[in-house]
Amino acid sequence: MADEAGNREAFRIQEFYCRNMDAPIYARLCTAIAEGLTRDSRTGARILDWPGEPTRDALPLRFIGGLHALVQAGADAGLAAVFRGETTDQDTIAVAVNAALGAHDDFLLPWLDGPPQTNEPGRSGALIVGLLEIARRHGPKIELLEIGSSAGLNLLIDRYAFDLGGMKVGPADAPVTITPEWRGEPPVPAPIEIVSVRGCDVRPLDATDPAVEARLAAYVWAETPARAERLRKAIAMQRAKPVDLVQADAADWVEARLAEPQEAGVTRVLMHSVVWQYLPEDSANRIRVAMNAAGERATPDRPLGWVMMEPNRDLHRHEVRVRGWPGDTPMELVALTHAHGAWVEALEPPYETRPYVMRAY
Repeated sequence: MADEAGNREAFRIQEFYCRNMDAPIYARLCTAIAEGLTRDSRTGARILDWPGEPTRDALPLRFIGGLHALVQAGADAGLAAVFRGETTDQDTIAVAVNAALGAHDDFLLPWLDGPPQTNEPGRSGALIVGLLEIARRHGPKIELLEIGSSAGLNLLIDRYAFDLGGMKVGPADAPVTITPEWRGEPPVPAPIEIVSVRGCDVRPLDATDPAVEARLAAYVWAETPARAERLRKAIAMQRAKPVDLVQADAADWVEARLAEPQEAGVTRVLMHSVVWQYLPEDSANRIRVAMNAAGERATPDRPLGWVMMEPNRDLHRHEVRVRGWPGDTPMELVALTHAHGAWVEALEPPYETRPYVMRAY
């Protein structure tokens, strides 16, 4: 049953995250929408009558992505002033949002149909920390499998260069170098060779399609123009050499990949970022079962790893966790990170092994 108060509260929750991620424009937008959104449009009514769990469904980001797309298309001057940070009064922002809904209802309504495609290359700067940990434990060669790949921008992780607090990883001539603000000690260097990268998504996007590129750009927050430039360069890398991305159910795909023969001396690694919350519980359970079963079969010559970057909503932070087989060590917390990878804080052993907040591992 729809809960208007709960749906408005989802925007206040998103406002909290935006302020904590140094995104004041989006924080103001969220507050204005929470307090001033009306039912005068189909889009506004659908938001307020949202039948699901609005935070889990990322309802605020779906809607704000549509608003940003209007601005990037040059279709709404009032909203453009909001997204440039020039309009800061909450009531004025609410008026601009409702006016945009009145003028562009048909354009905005479809933006609520699916989760935001926040496929962010910067997250590779956090994921590589987990992959380095796996390489230290099991050897340098990695066969990488990513679920929830969206437009495949993190499937370029083997082609990006990284500067991790002064420690360099990846090809020196890479078109994109990911340099997160580094907190804590730089990671201990470890040889790493990603020998293959494959990914799946239930609704994969072709980032090289100009319409898809525009959609992805709409989900890049207005406060972060450097992210938008990195996105453009990453998509150019895909145009130069496509990624291996297929349409598939995550659980079906993981089960099939784990059943394939594994090359000796190569660690097979499942990877994902900001995906787990969108999986149906049955799919999540199947993946856990499949990984644990494959872990029991793992040998020192054919190891298995799991690397994730997922939000811990209880602690309001994003975490990088890893697990490796053979061995019975639970999932370990190896780093904390900004939601878009703007900063990474590498932790030191002994690593925390408390269960993940979703009680999944």
